[in-house]
Amino acid sequence: MLRKFFQQFFYYLIKGTLVVAPVAGAIFVIVWLVATLDGALNITEHFLEDETGHPLYIPGIGILSVILLLALVGLIFTTLVTAPIRSWMTRTINKIPLFNTLYSSIKDFTEAFVGDAKKFNEPVLVEVNNFGLKKVGFLTQKDLSSIGLEGEVIVYFPYSYSVAGQVAIISADKVHKLNMSATDAMKLAVSGGVSGVEPSKRRDVLEKKQQ
Repeated sequence: MLRKFFQQFFYYLIKGTLVVAPVAGAIFVIVWLVATLDGALNITEHFLEDETGHPLYIPGIGILSVILLLALVGLIFTTLVTAPIRSWMTRTINKIPLFNTLYSSIKDFTEAFVGDAKKFNEPVLVEVNNFGLKKVGFLTQKDLSSIGLEGEVIVYFPYSYSVAGQVAIISADKVHKLNMSATDAMKLAVSGGVSGVEPSKRRDVLEKKQQ
């Protein structure tokens, strides 16, 4: 009787952990990121003081300031800054050693997720060898003829449980489009295959692959 009680107890304990851990982990990461950014960007403590003369910290002002500043910059560059001015700014930045490399890399990486020309929105399946091994990635460049690589494409492979990844140049005939959204494909790759494909979706993918 006692043994059965402990078995049931640990069973429910594991089930509860599986429910709570992802939610608590996601909330913790979001709160930590917001608090860290807000603390680093909050400028109220440099200008305001409380009744005792200590710097006054108002939570949320840092994040709010950044959001308003980004929206203002976006408004200015969209409505007031013309194409010739943008071209001049780009040419000027490209002339600055080291800074131009960092700027262009960060700019391209940012635009890949939130820009008008998103890059990580085309999930693909790549044949790695003749033994059936395949990898999930994202097609980022379809035409490499400008660098003398006809029929080759660039695929980005994100690492599981990491923010890093691998860039590979692959023959286009080894790359096949995946029948899933970019979000699900990213979850599938980053989670190590644990998340991103529901049972019903798995059946649809297998059926279409067999056809």
